[in-house]
Amino acid sequence: MIDLKLLRDDPDRVRESQRRRGEDPGIVDQLLDADELRRAAEATFSALRSEQNLLSKQIGHIQGRLKKAADDDRAGIQGELEAAMAGTADLAERVKAADSRRVSADAEAATLLGQLSNLIDSDAPVGGEDDFTVVEEVGARRDFAAEGITVRDHVDIGEALGAIDIERGAKVSGSRFYYLTGVGALLELALVNHAIALACGNGFTPMIPPALVKPAAMEGTGFLGQAAENVYRLEQDDMYLVGTAEVPLAAYHSDEILDADTLPRRYVGYSPCFRREAGSGGRDTRGIFRVHWFDKVEMFTYCAPEDAVEEHKRLLGWERQFMDSLEIPYRVIDVASGDLGASAARKFDIEAWVPSQERYREVTSTSNCTEFQARRLRIRMRDEEGVRPLATLNGTLVAITRTIVALLENHQQADGSVRVPEALRPYLGGRELLTPLA
Repeated sequence: MIDLKLLRDDPDRVRESQRRRGEDPGIVDQLLDADELRRAAEATFSALRSEQNLLSKQIGHIQGRLKKAADDDRAGIQGELEAAMAGTADLAERVKAADSRRVSADAEAATLLGQLSNLIDSDAPVGGEDDFTVVEEVGARRDFAAEGITVRDHVDIGEALGAIDIERGAKVSGSRFYYLTGVGALLELALVNHAIALACGNGFTPMIPPALVKPAAMEGTGFLGQAAENVYRLEQDDMYLVGTAEVPLAAYHSDEILDADTLPRRYVGYSPCFRREAGSGGRDTRGIFRVHWFDKVEMFTYCAPEDAVEEHKRLLGWERQFMDSLEIPYRVIDVASGDLGASAARKFDIEAWVPSQERYREVTSTSNCTEFQARRLRIRMRDEEGVRPLATLNGTLVAITRTIVALLENHQQADGSVRVPEALRPYLGGRELLTPLA
């Protein structure tokens, strides 16, 4: 969530952020009104509680006088006590009613605040899904025709290698499921180990986080808002299957205060990811590009807010380092405001070239969530300024299925094999080519 003080001091900035996202700026005024009611209700309750405490002290004082009073004075003091006691019942009711109004007003303001997306970075391009800015294109695309190769897609390549079994995936689990088999399974393990090694070499702590989380973790990271339709919920247990390791990694330090000298804290998590793909319709129904379950290696950082922009650049740099090692052509895009998730102030995607589709497709992303998630999860830092919210950032190092799509297609050979990039060979027993297992 955003800072309420910022909302009060500069509501026009928040309205503009909402407009750039293509979201309703009217929620800003609703929230301002709700916040004013909340503060008024809090003030009324506090005043009545103070009055109640004062009356309680007065009654105690009168009772003390009554115990020490001479017989001639007792009647008068008793009258004072009865008069004071007469007001307690009415005051108690007023306090109770004020407390109820305070709780209700606070809940209304909290609900509206929870619906407000993060403030967009002013450097992010404005527009919808297609209004991104291309930062850079990297790597030369192969001229398959000049090599005498007819381009096959990852499904044909994977099935011929005995690496992907979509038919049995659908038989067992339904559409958008699959098996990775033989060299396909080995390829996933190689990609995971290569990604973890790269991250650890850059100072990340490896984690294998839970894939089931409580509602607070999902809500705190912002995945129960606009992204809720793609979340799997286990109603009987009131738990959620995560769509990314970002969720449990973000919630890892919830309700904690971290010392500034321990920052940045960088974690890299390997986990399964589950997505309903409710809004995808008939898109990418062939193959394993858009599926309901896949495995992923995710980077996550906690840092001081003033360091977040530079940390975002570092995360993108590590993603690019991984993509470069796979020898796959790609481009980096600065995602437009209307295509950002609710938590992200700015996001960069890396899109790999997919030869069978003759276009770039997203394989990784990195987001700067500033203080948004930390406020919702009540994660703070302590430094010379005191205790204050910190910033959180995330970056996908490798999304397995999409990376396999790009790897198989870009490195396919005329004889049906697939060339293994040098960086992956140590994790594949020295294999230079992927061929069917004997």
